[in-house]
Amino acid sequence: MSHVLDDLVSLLSLEPIEENLFRGHSQDLGFRQLFGGQVLGQALSAACQTVEDSRHVHSLHGYFLRPGDAALPVVYMVDRVRDGGSFSTRRVTAVQKGNTIFTASLSFQYDEEGYAHQRQMPNVVGPENLPTELELLRLGENLIPSPMREKLLCAKPIEMRPVTEGDPFNPKPGDPVKYVWFRADGALADNPALHKYVMAYASDFNLLTTALLPHGKSVWHKDMQLASLDHALWFHGNLIADDWLLYALDSPWAGNSRGFSCGSVYNRAGQLVASSAQEGLIRHRKDWA
Repeated sequence: MSHVLDDLVSLLSLEPIEENLFRGHSQDLGFRQLFGGQVLGQALSAACQTVEDSRHVHSLHGYFLRPGDAALPVVYMVDRVRDGGSFSTRRVTAVQKGNTIFTASLSFQYDEEGYAHQRQMPNVVGPENLPTELELLRLGENLIPSPMREKLLCAKPIEMRPVTEGDPFNPKPGDPVKYVWFRADGALADNPALHKYVMAYASDFNLLTTALLPHGKSVWHKDMQLASLDHALWFHGNLIADDWLLYALDSPWAGNSRGFSCGSVYNRAGQLVASSAQEGLIRHRKDWA
């Protein structure tokens, strides 16, 4: 395991400080605020630690209420809402400096037989010969603001290889569709819950920015203000986060300074292992230009 992946696993493990109360450290990725994927993964970790092992998370619905501070830890309070005959429900509240920055409801279920179907995996090229997102960023490193450059160009715990071509620094308007291969950059322990924490963390990358594709805008444009407003995840079964997963993303709508995007996550065998949806702020700030 690489040291950056080891750091991510530690970040997602959390420190129990009282029953139903956990503390997580934070990481600064160079964004304007705390990375939403960190809060998603840690909230999932906190909830999982209060549910019996025979029940597995199948859905998470969260709202980002305030920008988080990457210099401070986050405290997670878990409400054990209900443990029914088949399902368990948890509510998680993330707090910094006495303020709620994020809330989520999560549902867990034991394995059960039933009808099954799925949408077919898109036919795209495999990840083997594609450049990594980090390699593509380094091609235009002189265009990255100097305060962010070191954090954005350092080693990453999640390796991403975009299938969809495009210049991130000079995008052209196109269809709101994107495909990205991703995996943990190293071997993870054989712990199904950990692989879902890592998947939750990674699911926040690339989702909202898909809504910018028809408009020829990107996060590198100084006049764009982006922030996640909510995030939903559905886990359709166990997944292996240290093997390649395909993130198929599309944005069916944007308006009123908000963008809506959906994602489907497939493993190399073509199985749909997770789905996501997010609405976020995509505000054009002329005063920032």
